[in-house]
Amino acid sequence: MEAVQRANRGHALPYGLDDYTVRLEHAMSDLFDHDVVVRPVFGGTGANVLALSCLARSGDAVACTQVAHIAVDEAGAPEHIIGAKLIGLPHVNGKMSTDDVRALASLRNSQHHAPAGVLSITQATEYGTVYSIDEVRSLVSAAREMEMRVHMDGARIANAVASLGGNRDTLRQMTSKAGVDVLSFGGTKNGLLFGEVVVFFDRALAERSMNLRKQVTQLPSKMRYVSAQYLALLEDDLFLQLARHANHMAADLHRQVRDIESLQIDQPPAVNSLFPTLAPDVKRDLQEWSFFWDWDVSQHLVRWMTAWDTTPEDVQMFAAGVRERLAR
Repeated sequence: MEAVQRANRGHALPYGLDDYTVRLEHAMSDLFDHDVVVRPVFGGTGANVLALSCLARSGDAVACTQVAHIAVDEAGAPEHIIGAKLIGLPHVNGKMSTDDVRALASLRNSQHHAPAGVLSITQATEYGTVYSIDEVRSLVSAAREMEMRVHMDGARIANAVASLGGNRDTLRQMTSKAGVDVLSFGGTKNGLLFGEVVVFFDRALAERSMNLRKQVTQLPSKMRYVSAQYLALLEDDLFLQLARHANHMAADLHRQVRDIESLQIDQPPAVNSLFPTLAPDVKRDLQEWSFFWDWDVSQHLVRWMTAWDTTPEDVQMFAAGVRERLAR
């Protein structure tokens, strides 16, 4: 908010011609140790739609897991706006396999199928798991064998880096140096008021991005307010500090409630999410007291998320509330 206030002083050119957005592209190039093109947008779905619009050719399909955000939680936006078919791959705890990517070869060279032209990897996954650097590299390699381009949905990319105990080099190894073409770099799940950025590691793929950003309604006129926030987020690697904190708070919550057998959360979380099991009456009571989302109603699973601003006191209070309500 302080960065937005500073950006609000004086006047600036619109549509990305401001100094903040120019500086952001330089800062992102330094972050990834790669000459990148950066396109700020309004939000996460818009970031994914713009990225996929630039990657998918006419007639292409986009492959992702069956539980990917672009497939489940974006109201069909990629298919509706881009016109590309989404192919849902099997997953284990949110992660796809290279064998399933290679199996897409059966769709090629047939006039009856939409060939998979893009692979979308979510890091961290919807199930709170994290691909290792080697796993990302293997998926990119398999995609290249299929002549596919690669998008990474990094709504929680900072949490994934922090989970691997990493720094800027870890981020580079799982993105620019792994062969990812385009990254949706998340900010709103890591403290921003609004706004995300699409990072192009292949400048050729960014050639149409300015026009397509406008076409998919993701061109902010006052772009400096998005860019200024990201500059603050990158300063002294604040984005990693905030992500580590969120991850640690989830680990602390797990430590405080893992002995409750009915929750069925034996394994500590990789990032900032837990997926406990709650009986319907207990769930409703807890949600009324401190709201959280359902995850899989058929399995009585819910999702508990910690955030960049969750405090140890918040965790302690919530854990005590869970115990009190389960004891009723």
